[in-house]
Amino acid sequence: MMSAFPHADEQRALINAAISESGFSVGEVWLHYFSLSGEVDEYEVEAYLAGLMPMPALECDLLALAVNELIDDLPPRRRAPFSDDLARAHAGPEGAAAH
Repeated sequence: MMSAFPHADEQRALINAAISESGFSVGEVWLHYFSLSGEVDEYEVEAYLAGLMPMPALECDLLALAVNELIDDLPPRRRAPFSDDLARAHAGPEGAAAH
């Protein structure tokens, strides 16, 4: 696909990766993109994501914003605790006062 602006192909690939890793469908992403005043229809967004057609930089950025906002709404992932965290958690109230 011919890039419409510098790094367009890289942005498309990274948007695709974010969508895939987050488990969103193109329809979910498009609906949020459209609610942010996106002007490209769902089929064109799907074609863009498949590398079949370019989109203007502004629309690509709006699509990226939509994906990022959807990611922000996901429940936080489990974090790995540090040893200090576990020590504090298992010490209880009296153990915390001893420090």
